[in-house]
Amino acid sequence: MNDIACEPRNHRTSRSGLMALSLSALGVVFGDIGTSPLYTLKTVLALTGPASDKAATLGALSLIIWTLIVVTTIKYVYFAMRIDNDGEGGIMALMSLLGVKLKPRPFIVAFGLFGAALIYGDGAVTPAISVLSALEGLNIVDPAFAPYVLPASVLILAGLFFIQSKGTARIGRAFGPIMLIWFITIGLLGIWGIAQHPTVLFAINPLYGLSYLLSEGLTGFLVLGGVFLCVTGAEALYADMGHFGAEPIRFSWSALVFPSLVLNYAGQAALVLEGAPTSDNIFYRLCPSSMLIPLVILSTIATIIASQSIITGAFSMTRQAIQLGWLPRLQITQTSAQGYGQIYVGVINWTLMIVTCALAIVFGKSDNLAAAYGIAVSATMLATSALLFVAMREIWKWNIFKAGIIAGAFMIVDAAFFASNLSKVESGGYVPLILAVLVYSVMVIWHRGAAVVAVRLQEGVIPIDTFMAEITKGDIPRVPGTAVYLTRTKQDAPPVMAWHLKHNRSLHERLFVLTVLTELVPFVGSSKRITVTELAPQFWRATAHYGFMERPNIPELLKKAHNNGCTIDLSDVTYYVGHETIIPREDKKGLPKWVVSVFAFMQRNCLHISDYFRLPSDSLVEIGRQVSI
Repeated sequence: MNDIACEPRNHRTSRSGLMALSLSALGVVFGDIGTSPLYTLKTVLALTGPASDKAATLGALSLIIWTLIVVTTIKYVYFAMRIDNDGEGGIMALMSLLGVKLKPRPFIVAFGLFGAALIYGDGAVTPAISVLSALEGLNIVDPAFAPYVLPASVLILAGLFFIQSKGTARIGRAFGPIMLIWFITIGLLGIWGIAQHPTVLFAINPLYGLSYLLSEGLTGFLVLGGVFLCVTGAEALYADMGHFGAEPIRFSWSALVFPSLVLNYAGQAALVLEGAPTSDNIFYRLCPSSMLIPLVILSTIATIIASQSIITGAFSMTRQAIQLGWLPRLQITQTSAQGYGQIYVGVINWTLMIVTCALAIVFGKSDNLAAAYGIAVSATMLATSALLFVAMREIWKWNIFKAGIIAGAFMIVDAAFFASNLSKVESGGYVPLILAVLVYSVMVIWHRGAAVVAVRLQEGVIPIDTFMAEITKGDIPRVPGTAVYLTRTKQDAPPVMAWHLKHNRSLHERLFVLTVLTELVPFVGSSKRITVTELAPQFWRATAHYGFMERPNIPELLKKAHNNGCTIDLSDVTYYVGHETIIPREDKKGLPKWVVSVFAFMQRNCLHISDYFRLPSDSLVEIGRQVSI
């Protein structure tokens, strides 16, 4: 492995540090996959038939266990987490590494972006199915609670989204210990269930799962769609690698999460073999009746934590997409100074809330939502496997045979799950797919429109030498202070400065031309933040570098430039930015009019550039211009 993608930067930790990070990871990384026992086996056995026999039960359990081993342990924990983009994982970071950073490849970029869009689609389903499945335990406590499960679920979901703007730093500190209690609890419940029918442990033999698949034909194939629910949170292990590093996640998974999940699934299957009904939630049958209400409360809290992880992940992925130029600028609020992951994106929050609550109301029960769940994540996992093949070839330098055998095995497994999940499209699986297509369309239109705008602006730029010559020979009045011109151009004179000179016929004494670049790494070190070149006396050109997990702060950047020897006057700074009004081209050589209309709408409603760059409004001058695309 070379130095482009290796183990994350914080992979070496002390024993106490490892324990602390592992505990924190429990509350952030494993919420989704950790609450899957609430609905997975119930969904699988509903597909095998109302009266599941021993072969079907053991076969289903064997498939679940080996899906956890192959997909989560081997593919993600062992292989995928060895490939990172400066410590960041997930399909977006992998896409930027393989499709842009190593070599420009539009196909890989498109492939990775659609995988990321699919996560948004499934992210709306996760909170709804998780909270509904937790509260449905009340039906076992007393059937009279049944009419209140859906309203209570919607209220909890709405409340979860309403508190996002307040920040989750304080609540987040409690997530780890709560999920520790959760995993210990479900593990102990599983052990109790296994004790009722110990022969259930035969399902560890993969032949039980393979035999069921081969003997049941179409039914066995469709069961895979339910089995896949046990690993829907596996992608989060990889995506959250940058928060904790690979080692704490691997430790938490191997030492606690995986054993607890296997024990609980086995315990549920043991009760079914003992004759327990499968019509209601089997998970709660593991619990003594006197402890049901505390377990429902713990389950509800665990599903809220799982939902919180999904929402936080959507915020983080949105920020990455904005910085990489695939989404319009949105208002991002840092809710805590303790970590870059503590952010809030209002547009994403309220959109997810509306969609999630609507899904809960329309589908009504977790059983119905299970039909809509899994198809998007299975497609994302298939995309990740394809990208892993590229990484094995180009980063690890494996030969095509070795990479093809391993990545090909992953793709076969993922393709089988995806094909099985396609059967869900008609009964609800279309929901996350439609959401994913909408998100992907927004990404493509914004990126394409922004690229064309950049080309159009470049057409009218003036070479810097020509501009300097005009200033030197012309009688240009100079006024006190420093003018900072933000521009996309890297070499020529900024159009906004040329227009300012044309209309005002004067310039400031000190001129500072700044271009801000987003690098294909999460963070840029302080020493590489800004480079400044003095083109002429009192005339500087600077380039600032930020990672795709960072938000630019131009006033702070000027202080850094001043401290490094640039003699700009920080007490009298005026910022100049251009504001484009997008119109269609009249020569019919531009983008389709409907694309221009959509892009123009997003451009009008995105976060103002002054807010994005944190420019003081009382020192800002905006110069408008029409750009035909």
